[in-house]
Amino acid sequence: MRYLSKSPKETNMIANDFLNTLKLKERATIVALEGELGAGKTAFTQEVGKILGVAENMHSPTFVIEKIYSIDWKGFKNLIHIDAYRLEKDSELFHLGWEEVTKEPENLIFLEWPENVASLIPADAKRIYFQFIDETTREIEYEKS
Repeated sequence: MRYLSKSPKETNMIANDFLNTLKLKERATIVALEGELGAGKTAFTQEVGKILGVAENMHSPTFVIEKIYSIDWKGFKNLIHIDAYRLEKDSELFHLGWEEVTKEPENLIFLEWPENVASLIPADAKRIYFQFIDETTREIEYEKS
């Protein structure tokens, strides 16, 4: 599906539509967010957080790399937001406990800059593509399955 979003409200509706495609698996659900700086990856994840009941302000984890939020939605217990922008090697993700968090089915992981840790992204990861169109418009695309 390909959408154009011109507002946070529209992004929220797209995020809600995307979330409805998810269900628990044997391992964590990983969502790879792809797009250039300013394409809307963090804004989308913030809208996901609102839908899932995250009360905290969600900021980009660019400098802390990972933020974990408690949720209670469709069996998911944690929303984990990872920003791999500053990572230079896949192995750096292991320092954050990547192996452990990806084993837990109750973890929903949104990962920005997956190309920086490409070898660690499983084949069954969901992928969302973001494109900056103009100051108020973003294109958001994902496969509906």
